[in-house]
Amino acid sequence: MANRIPSFLLDPSPLISFTKETGKVKIPFIEKGIHHVAGAIKKGYVHWELSSQNGYLQKIDSRIKVLFLLFLIIVVSLKREWLPELYIFIFIFILAILSRLSLGMLYKRVLLLGFIFGFLIALPSAFNVITKGETLLSVAKPPRSYDFWIYHIPSTIGITREGIFGVGMLTLRVINSLSLSFLILYTTSFPEITRALKVLKVPDSFLIILALCYKYIFIFSKTIEEMHLAKKSRMVREVSNKKAREWIAGRLGFIFRKTQLRCEEVFKAMLGRGFSDNIKICMVNKLRARDWVTGATFFMVGISLLWM
Repeated sequence: MANRIPSFLLDPSPLISFTKETGKVKIPFIEKGIHHVAGAIKKGYVHWELSSQNGYLQKIDSRIKVLFLLFLIIVVSLKREWLPELYIFIFIFILAILSRLSLGMLYKRVLLLGFIFGFLIALPSAFNVITKGETLLSVAKPPRSYDFWIYHIPSTIGITREGIFGVGMLTLRVINSLSLSFLILYTTSFPEITRALKVLKVPDSFLIILALCYKYIFIFSKTIEEMHLAKKSRMVREVSNKKAREWIAGRLGFIFRKTQLRCEEVFKAMLGRGFSDNIKICMVNKLRARDWVTGATFFMVGISLLWM
């Protein structure tokens, strides 16, 4: 009987030897950034588990929480003293504890964003080139003073007391606004926020855009993560920065084309299901005694902070 097994299956395959190298595989920074950004987006928007916990703010009606958010952000923006801002920070901290939120997860994100968008952005205003006042720390000493456009560069460039106060005040405002916003987001589901905005007479076009953007963020972040994992599964050795940039550019073009196709598909699906530009809300619950008491308490706290 003839042997019908192919010859390439009968021949022994040559041994492949892998050399062991010390160290670890280095992933380009731009490639690691895609994975971390996708994870940050998913963690930032997936909060329905936190909103279903048995905490204090989770039991309050969403309309009260949205009004409280708007009112207290106005108070944060109007105050120009340290003490009221510190009281607002402590008040939000106590609400986070009562709501049984993870303080590490909450304030890790709040402090990072506050440092970037509050401290770093306002840091140049601490110098006497922008903010005049008493110089506390000399940084540089030019040969003489200069006049450039509307700015006067003195012979001694330093950090002023008034500049430090302004930078600290802006940073504290950003931290309070962010912590308040994250507090409401982590204790309220997105459908409840949409329902509260609808009851408060927010235009339907804004709510539709908000809902579509919210839904697409999940798809976008999931697509980025899947592409990143597919790339890593095929990678054996270190990838050069040039190859990583080429891969990033190609993926950006792919996501752009896929976004256009997905928008068309979503719009056709909405039309096929009888889409109209009006949002209807069913079964709006009445405010309970707990909601009225909480709303009155929040209002009194805001008024007292406003008059301090």
